Amino acid sequence: MSQLKTIQDEPLPRWLPRLAANKGPRFLQIADALQAAVADGSLAPGDRLPPQRQLAAQLDVDLTTITRGYDEARRRNLLEGRGARGTYVAAPKAELTAILDLSMNTPPPPHGVDFDDMLKQGLSQVLMRADSELLMTYHPGGGSDSDRKAGARWLAPMFGPLDAGQIVVCPGAQAAIAALILALTEPGDVILAEPSTYPGLLAAATRFGRHIIAVEADRHGMLPGMLEQACRRHKPGLVYLNPTLQNPTAITMPERRRKELAGVAQRCKVRIVEDDPYWLLADAPPPPIATFAPEQVIYISTLSKCLTPGLRVAFVLLREPIERERFLAALRSFALMLAPLTAALATQWILDGSAGRLMEGIRSEARLRHRMARDILAGRYSGAGDGLHVWLELPAYWNSAQLARAAASDGVAVTPAEAFATGSVSINAIRISLGSIKDRGRLQAGLQRLSHLLARRPESFGAVVV
Repeated sequence: MSQLKTIQDEPLPRWLPRLAANKGPRFLQIADALQAAVADGSLAPGDRLPPQRQLAAQLDVDLTTITRGYDEARRRNLLEGRGARGTYVAAPKAELTAILDLSMNTPPPPHGVDFDDMLKQGLSQVLMRADSELLMTYHPGGGSDSDRKAGARWLAPMFGPLDAGQIVVCPGAQAAIAALILALTEPGDVILAEPSTYPGLLAAATRFGRHIIAVEADRHGMLPGMLEQACRRHKPGLVYLNPTLQNPTAITMPERRRKELAGVAQRCKVRIVEDDPYWLLADAPPPPIATFAPEQVIYISTLSKCLTPGLRVAFVLLREPIERERFLAALRSFALMLAPLTAALATQWILDGSAGRLMEGIRSEARLRHRMARDILAGRYSGAGDGLHVWLELPAYWNSAQLARAAASDGVAVTPAEAFATGSVSINAIRISLGSIKDRGRLQAGLQRLSHLLARRPESFGAVVV
């Protein structure tokens, strides 16, 4: 008896009835039978299916029919292939509703810019021009000469021509802030900041035993008179400012206020850390504070908010040589160096113009998203029309923590005012980040859910005890 006759005589699997000519395409009958067997438990996850050739012989159909049937079952997430071991019933996939994340300030994906191609081209250029061994070994902190020259070009829109030797290249703005705190202050020192400020500053200061004290601000930012009073009273080690599209309030400090604060720093001989990640995204921003008091102000610009967080590259303009050495020593204590490959990619993109093209795409996309937010949030929108976020003041019947919880239960993540507070919470608001959701349709859905929440009074939220 032939091998084929033996296979044909074997009983069909229990889950598979005889195929019928009047019940549609045979490959769909096979897929439907598989789906029904999985649904009623006749087939369980991990069960091995007959080899395709064997089943084709048993059903007296061509191999293509079986292959199409198995492929259709895979499309329905019923089967999984395990190479030479065969085809098996797949475990059911959990259907999880992805949260609409409006809590992370990241650049939106720019329309019309092929980021994947840009990444491949940039890395290709880096690998052609650099010794691969140099990209995989230790480097001195602060960046290479090429990295610092790229930093000078990146900062040129803010300052014009710069001495690249005054620039330190760091693995991100957060690392730069932490190193400045370590280098220029002592445990127990005071750092002055606005009432709502960047959470990364709060985290670093707390970890290093420094005290953040809030200085009163108005709709233009920190008040110069209040800063001068606080400097004379507290003798701060540093003043921290984020003057352009401030995180979280989205305020851009006008030029006059910047000059006044620079004057206070000069009179009180206090150093300002000007953390300015959004300057290049803003529409005609004023000159940085560092242009008015260059010896008193340390300037930070990161690529994370203008290009992509994955580069982890920031440029610090620190003009005083002794402070630059102290800063580098502090930085090396916890971040020995930049990752050479990503630093080289950032430098390549800046020098060949790719960074500028990417940033323009991000600026355009951010403006479109602000228009969307303005339309959906209607009278509650108070953004500047640019940057990555909106600071939304809430109606009196909501508080920020309560709204954040309600939004989370509705599948939307936002950041409440408490996350930014340097002392007691002084404003009832949430920050809405517009770049972290890739798809515009999903962003629109998240904003609409928020709008519906804001339009109604809160329900009570019972405590859960576990």
